[in-house]
Order: sequence, then C-alpha cells, then structure tokens
Amino acid sequence: MHRAFTGVLFSAFLVVFVQSAVMPAQTPHTLTYAPSKQITLNLPDSFDISIAATGLKRVRFFAKSPDGRIFVTSMYDLSDNRLGSVYILDGWNEQTHRFTHVTRYLDHLRNPNNLAFYSDSATKQSWLYIPLTDRLVRYKYNAGDDAPATAPETLIRFPDYGLHYKYGGWHLTRTVAVVNIDSKPRIFVAVGSSCNYCQEDEVLRASVVSMDPDGKNQRLEAQGLRNAVDIQQIPELDSAIFATNMGDDHLGDKLPEDTFFKLASNASPAPNYGWPTCYFANGEPVLDKTPLPTLNDARTAGKTASKPTAPATSSGDSVYGQQKDVAAAGTNLAAGGGHHAADPSSNLGKAPVPLTSCEQVPPAYTTFPPHSSPLGFAYFSAQDSALANTFLVALHGASHLRIGTGYKVVRFTPADRQPRDFITGFLAIQNGKPRVHGRPCAILRLDRDTFLLSDDYLGVVYYIHPAAH
Repeated sequence: MHRAFTGVLFSAFLVVFVQSAVMPAQTPHTLTYAPSKQITLNLPDSFDISIAATGLKRVRFFAKSPDGRIFVTSMYDLSDNRLGSVYILDGWNEQTHRFTHVTRYLDHLRNPNNLAFYSDSATKQSWLYIPLTDRLVRYKYNAGDDAPATAPETLIRFPDYGLHYKYGGWHLTRTVAVVNIDSKPRIFVAVGSSCNYCQEDEVLRASVVSMDPDGKNQRLEAQGLRNAVDIQQIPELDSAIFATNMGDDHLGDKLPEDTFFKLASNASPAPNYGWPTCYFANGEPVLDKTPLPTLNDARTAGKTASKPTAPATSSGDSVYGQQKDVAAAGTNLAAGGGHHAADPSSNLGKAPVPLTSCEQVPPAYTTFPPHSSPLGFAYFSAQDSALANTFLVALHGASHLRIGTGYKVVRFTPADRQPRDFITGFLAIQNGKPRVHGRPCAILRLDRDTFLLSDDYLGVVYYIHPAAH
C-alpha cells in the first residue's frame, strides 16, 4: 500500500515537473485601454506587454510596407459593411511603447481582413493588395504615401452572397499573401465557405487561388479549406506555405478540431483538405456522414431552403448575441442560403465533389481544440531567443462561450507541434459565468522576441516584448 502510494506521488510529481518545464510561469498584467476600462492578460515571466494603439474598430491584420511603416486593417464591426479602413501606425514612442499617430490611409472598404505589399523588381513599383469580400484590389504604393495616389485595379472577383456569417458560415473575410514559387512571385488569396456544412456551387468557395502579381495566370492551389484566415510563407522552413483553418459547427461542442496546414503549391489537381465531408478528430481526418444540403434542394422547392428552428435554450450563449433560427447543432443550409448567381470564377472549374473517403486528405501540421477559431500566426526563427523556432497562433475563441476554447495565444515548435498557452486572460469566469474580455486576432513580428498583437473585440493593438530584469 505504501509503495503504491509512493508511486502515485512520484507520478504526480513527475507530471508537475514536466508541465513546469514546458509551461513557464505566467505573470498577470493589468492594462488600461480606455477610461475606467481594463483587461488583465497573463504572459510568461520573461515577457512584458503594453497597449500600443486603441480606438481601432475591429482591428484585424498587419503588414509592413516597403519603407518600413506598419499598416493595419479595420473591419469596423461584425456586419457586412463598406465602412472598413486601412490605417498607418506611426510615430513609435520607445519610452511609452505607443504609436503617437494613427493615419487613416483608406476607408469605405468592404470588410478588409488583411493586406500585403509587393515590390516589382523590374519596374521598381510597389503595390498594396487588399482582399475585399467581393474582389481583390491593388493600389500603387510609393514611399511615404498617406493615401493612394491612383484608383485601385481589380484583379479577381469573388462570390459574395450567402448567409450572415454569424449564422454558421457566410465568411466575409478574404486573405491575401505574397508567395514565391520557383523564384517567381504569386499572389495567394483564400476564400471562405458560404455555409457551415453544405455542398458548394462555386469553385472558389472554401479554396485558395493564386495568380501573377497583375492578376493573370490564375490557378487553384487548395480546396476544402472551410476558412483559412491567415496564409504565410515561412522562408526559414524551406519556404513552406502555412495556413490556419476552421472546422464546421454542426457536430457539437467537442468536434471537430481546428487545423493548421502546410499547404502544397503548384500541385495538379489542387489538393482537397477535406471540408465539408472530412473533419479532424485526434489529429486524424474522419469521414462525416451527415447528409449534405445542396443548392438543388432549394431549386427543387422553388425557394430558399427551410431554416431549422432553434430550441428556446440557445439564445444567449453566443459572443455574437441573439441568434434567431439557429439550431443548437449548427446551421446546415444550402450553399448561399439557396441563392444562386453566375459563378464569377467559373474559368477555374467547378466546385469539388464532396469526398467519400478521407484517405487522400493531407495531414494537419497540428490541430487545436474544437471551435478555437485560429486566425493569425507568426513564426520566430533561430535568431530569436525565448521564442526561437516557434510558431505563435492567435486563437480567436469559440462563438459559444460555454465551450470556452480559444481566447488565447498559443505556441508550438515544428519539432513538437503541441500547442501550449502563451497569452491568456481574454476569457475569464466571473460570478460563475464566462465573460469575454478580448479576442486575439493577428500577430506581427517586429524584432527579437517582440511582436504586435491585435484584439478585434476591444479595437486594441498590444506590444509584447522581453521583460526588463
């Protein structure tokens, strides 16, 4: 009995020891982001955090311009709107760790999620790419610009109708990235699905498309990605391309896992990463046998597919507020809610036939707890110290607070691929109920172990850096 008890104590000690070795002690930091308004975030002891900018409505993703300035997008609010903006964060004060100037570079944009810069080595012209809900545009950019000098060029149009995204999947965001393939620049754009779980009718839903910098020579790079909100090429990892991705919402609170993929490039045909019929559980793809709603369901009836009726108990749990006509298990409606229009990208082919086997689905690089909603990420290379060879990923958080996943920044290395907490405190329990304090969105590495983090719930930009000792 004594020997068994000693063994239990030793095992418990070993678990605590191992956890303490991989989970550095965290220190709470209370930050004031507005008069009488504070948020307390927990970081490893070796890091400090400050508020670098405030008052940015639904601030999203960053990009550094060719002349070294920091640009950031704002989607204004949760609705489909044309009030989005692009800001320049300028006038960095090293003592206060704040930007002293915020310049509005562009406004009246339709849901600008992120942005990217590209400089043409032949013409010496730089370009700013902004993916909007209905199209990808680019503006000429010159060093020191505080506003575009010319009108935008439209490079490609996207399907832009569907359900309101908070009802299960009309994804308003598009994501752009500049990628080099065989030493040639390509512009990658991710387009989310029109629904939570359905058979799509358009080729660019739940996909990634690439093109030359001028929009020519378009080709599919990936399909079956329900919503890849960030895409980046990592030069330090053999120039591999990585993407965050969200699973669907109709399998309950415990499934499916959200995913982080290493994407293939220039493959023919474009790889299918599984959605809608393959989801991830315990790190492996699993076939979903739930019947798929299709556009034909709505056309046969001559009207929009009927909506499931929400039980009376599902009204107050969502971070998005009251949601009428939403079933507890998720909203599975026909693509686009039964609406149909000509596919603006039909030249690229047709939407893929839903998979009947998951054997060919590419493996996930890593996975996150169900409904964590991974958005932005950054990679810190060997030149960093505390974060050497580390991915940081912002988990935006489950829309239903009872689930409680996400609402943090996690870290993992290419060697272990085991996400662990890095910044917490965006979701807390108060008076026995979960309360949202903030939602991490995007990460921009600035210097050694130093980065910016956006919070699109509070409209705040945080500055994280090594602590002074």
